[in-house]
Amino acid sequence: MATMAAIVAPFSFSSLLYSSPSSQTSCSFIQRPRFSFSCRASLSSPAQHGGRTSFMDFPYVSAPHKDLMVDLVSTVESRLGSLLNPCSLPPDVQSYQNETGTAHAALHLRSGVQSSQIDFILGSWLHCELPTGGALNITSLSAYLNSSTDAPNLKELVLNPEYLKTFYEDTQLDQHRQHLEKLSEVTPYFSSSLYIRSVVSPTAILVRIETEKLDEMIETHVTPIAKQVLKTWLDVCAFGERVVGESDRVYLKKRDEMSKNKTIEIDLGSSLPRLFGQETANRVLEALREVF
Repeated sequence: MATMAAIVAPFSFSSLLYSSPSSQTSCSFIQRPRFSFSCRASLSSPAQHGGRTSFMDFPYVSAPHKDLMVDLVSTVESRLGSLLNPCSLPPDVQSYQNETGTAHAALHLRSGVQSSQIDFILGSWLHCELPTGGALNITSLSAYLNSSTDAPNLKELVLNPEYLKTFYEDTQLDQHRQHLEKLSEVTPYFSSSLYIRSVVSPTAILVRIETEKLDEMIETHVTPIAKQVLKTWLDVCAFGERVVGESDRVYLKKRDEMSKNKTIEIDLGSSLPRLFGQETANRVLEALREVF
């Protein structure tokens, strides 16, 4: 039985696929001024790949999973185009592995040009062989807006009905959650992290999908939703025009910095040393901190 857990939050898009040795998968989509998509998947017989691989290779996931990630990244870079600087990460941060060769990862980061409201986009994939058999594979794509816009931000929506209508109701984002939860293979997913449960968007979709036809599920249900959520984020948020006062900008910048630092501390700071060793983890984290 293949399992897929998905979190979809239309204004930060993060999709995550996780697979146990039996081939388990999870996806997530979240939102602030960021769009984030992350997928985790694991195979019972992980493929072997030699040599250095790049971010866009996505070498350890199935064809539908890879096609989706390539499409999302290509769409973001095509639409944002001249608003992004080239990736400036060192080669040993763009692609790295542990000493035993059981864990491999790639990073792709492009900051926004100074005149844009794009903060940066961050893509990654990670492959780790599990001691119990199979492998853990995670792919993710996140795009952050800077403090020149509040579209969207985790505001108190009850006190901001216009904001709620513009970003959450008029965009009909909740229909994607309703679609997935009507499927018999789908059950709600609840993160074990109190922090994640506290900051996730009100329109987030957190589900676990169990099916023998995982690739078909990705093609039929996950891919269309992921593409539509990204399109909404690009149209309404990345290219939307919002007037933000100076005091609000200071607050948004402080809040985003706290969120990004927390991401490094909770998500990466605890997992990278365990998977890749402290030396490699320090190198990667330091490169990310220079941008975050």
